[in-house]
Amino acid sequence: MFDYMDFLAAGPGEILDFYSASPSCLLQGQTQTSCLEGLTETNWQVHRSSQSVETQSSSSEDVFASTISPPPPPRTYKPCFVCQDKSSGYHYGVSACEGCKGFFRRSVQKNMVYTCHRDKNCIINKITRNRCQYCRLERCFVVGMSKESVRNDRSKRKERKESPQMNLMDTYELTAELGCVVEKICRAHRETFPSLCQLGKYTTNSSSDTRIHLDLGLWDKFSELATKCIIKVVEFAKRVPGFTGLTIADQITLLKAACLDILILRICTRYTPDQDTMTFSDGLTLTRTQIHNAGFGPLTDQVFTFAGQLLPLEMDDTESGLLSAICLVSGDRQDLEEPSKVEVLQEPLLEALKIYSRKRRPSMPLMFPKVLMKITDLRSISAKGAERVVTLKMEIPGSMPPLIREMLEEMENLEKQQKKQSEEKKWLETDINAGLSLSTPYIDTGLFV
Repeated sequence: MFDYMDFLAAGPGEILDFYSASPSCLLQGQTQTSCLEGLTETNWQVHRSSQSVETQSSSSEDVFASTISPPPPPRTYKPCFVCQDKSSGYHYGVSACEGCKGFFRRSVQKNMVYTCHRDKNCIINKITRNRCQYCRLERCFVVGMSKESVRNDRSKRKERKESPQMNLMDTYELTAELGCVVEKICRAHRETFPSLCQLGKYTTNSSSDTRIHLDLGLWDKFSELATKCIIKVVEFAKRVPGFTGLTIADQITLLKAACLDILILRICTRYTPDQDTMTFSDGLTLTRTQIHNAGFGPLTDQVFTFAGQLLPLEMDDTESGLLSAICLVSGDRQDLEEPSKVEVLQEPLLEALKIYSRKRRPSMPLMFPKVLMKITDLRSISAKGAERVVTLKMEIPGSMPPLIREMLEEMENLEKQQKKQSEEKKWLETDINAGLSLSTPYIDTGLFV
């Protein structure tokens, strides 16, 4: 307030009367003589004591009323240290947006293990942050986010819960909407993938004794069955709630990215451990050696290991279908046009799997995260599987079946994508260096390298 007042100096023996001097005198800068004329120490005291509280208040209010407060400064937003979006405050030790705050909290609380399918140097910004969870989490650690802060925050939340057992029991019940989702996914899974008990098994003696480079007879049979399985996966995808509402480009992107994940998950659920065999959709049952010779090659043992790890989970058709749908509808896939819309579709699938698995196994509440973490293993195996398809092209005498080639062409374009990513990275660095002031200390542009 006083920034707008001209204070006048009083000479010796003179006391400035703030009470009798008019506000207009103080604010309009009148001379010292006109404002202080006739005021001595004696009549100051007389005049001061004669004023009432009401008069003082009135005079003070006039001064305040005549003073115009300056407008508040515009609010400034610090960028999120992770993705440069608008920060909502300091979370877990750094300035971060709500998206990166929630991603870091979930990753730490669930002990998530992510995999980067490129060179572990993906660009993380507002647009690309959902494309690589591995690099996003690494960036969270690089900028200083603290695991301990998440754990302490979680402990405080647990202490505030009055009845955790009752809250957990509440999550066992599916809402009508989620129940409808579970029913649709289960029906779609069963009608596109018959269970092991429904198949009439048959075997073959072809190259069943020793591993060889490639059995062309088994390869022809396997590629024929794989093509039919891909068609069934596409049919399943179209029946996932909301999938056909996405753009055609996003539907194709999601199918290409998840097709091999779903195929591997499906064949692994038909694993017979005592015979060490897997059964295909027409009933053909092959041993580990035959699977190797049919074209799996060096990928064989990893697939069988994953199948063995699924056994303790004892997943039923509903859980297998929900997990397949979650693999399919994933917002972190590369080159999606509307990743946020895909994430919205995935949320009810995750919630449905969580509640269904807990309701099915009330004494095993940790089964849901164990099932969900298998997606990471699936992505690792399918990435190597796509590489195996590339090497198979050089081993088989003819061309790759067109549908298999179409679904797995992502690996063929990997080099082009990496080149495009490198150009995008250079453009982003140039834009940041040109647009950011060097006087802004909380932005570390070196983190984008």
